[in-house]
Amino acid sequence: MAALLLGGCMNQGGGTRGYVLDEKALEQIKVGASAEQVILVLGTPSTTSTVGSQAYYYISQKISQPFLFMEEKITDQRVVAIYLDKNNKVERIANYGIKDGKVFDFISRTTPTGGQEGSFIASLFRRLGASAV
Repeated sequence: MAALLLGGCMNQGGGTRGYVLDEKALEQIKVGASAEQVILVLGTPSTTSTVGSQAYYYISQKISQPFLFMEEKITDQRVVAIYLDKNNKVERIANYGIKDGKVFDFISRTTPTGGQEGSFIASLFRRLGASAV
């Protein structure tokens, strides 16, 4: 009987919230592509920014929840950023996540520098509930 009760409280582990990144779709976006091509391939961004130049942000979180009565825990967060130049062409692509407690771009293998853009990316992770930034 206890096993049946405990089994009813079990969750299937969580899932993904936000944008579900398709790596093959991201590979189709190249520097020089138009903003329209980006939206056609990746869809509408989670949010946009006009700080400096325009950027599209696709935000996702992976969560786990071993038992229904436990709080959800964020196990991974990603922010794919597509930076556009003044002609609305892709200037740079970044795939930000948390590595060693810091925001890290998995494409360029660097951490974002300070300034408005770096602060904006860090604030996205803080608002999304990252435990370390």
